[in-house]
Amino acid sequence: MNSEKLSNRLMVVASFVESGAIVADIGSDHAYLPCFLVNACKINKAIAGEVVKGPYESAVKNVKKNGLDNAITVRLANGLHVIQEADAVDTVTIAGMGGPLIASILEEGSSQLQTVSRIIAQPNIHALAIRQWAIKNNWQLVDEEIIKEDHKIYEVLVLERGEASYNEAEMLVGPFLAKKRSSVFLEKWERELVEWQRIVQELQQAGESSNILMKKRELQTKIDLVRSVLSR
Repeated sequence: MNSEKLSNRLMVVASFVESGAIVADIGSDHAYLPCFLVNACKINKAIAGEVVKGPYESAVKNVKKNGLDNAITVRLANGLHVIQEADAVDTVTIAGMGGPLIASILEEGSSQLQTVSRIIAQPNIHALAIRQWAIKNNWQLVDEEIIKEDHKIYEVLVLERGEASYNEAEMLVGPFLAKKRSSVFLEKWERELVEWQRIVQELQQAGESSNILMKKRELQTKIDLVRSVLSR
């Protein structure tokens, strides 16, 4: 992967960036995504944010290598704190982390989202945490995609401001993904069902403590929710 050829998951993220957007890419690593978007003439300005010095220096080097110093600003700061008011950022991309971490970054940096109208998140796991954050903070899902790359399955969530409500099954599997029912979506949740059922069987042999009973109930609820979606 480089600035000219992104991974499939980042290509999906890039596809949801609107033309002319001002992007803040959080956890930008080598700044591949902002460089790609500017080189493709899709955007003219971006912030590449990193909290770790090594990836920050790699991003600075890559932006310079692409001759994009005037279009992309690389900043070393924690999460959304790379965004400054004068940037007028309207789109945040945040990819390649766990869902709970992405949700915590959005929560801790919520004051930096004043000018932002679109968030594109690509969690590696537990996308539910991002949906929960969105509902709590008056953001709604406007699209979702699910892809498989290198034997791993990734979800991409697109959020815009607005109120929405989803039932338990939609929160767990994604309302747009449930409607699209792609082969990757079905593979993911059939795989999850097998794993949850295996754990339930193990717990049945582990006694009847309150913690075990609670865990079994939680898993059975998830199993029933996913089965209800897959049986439609």
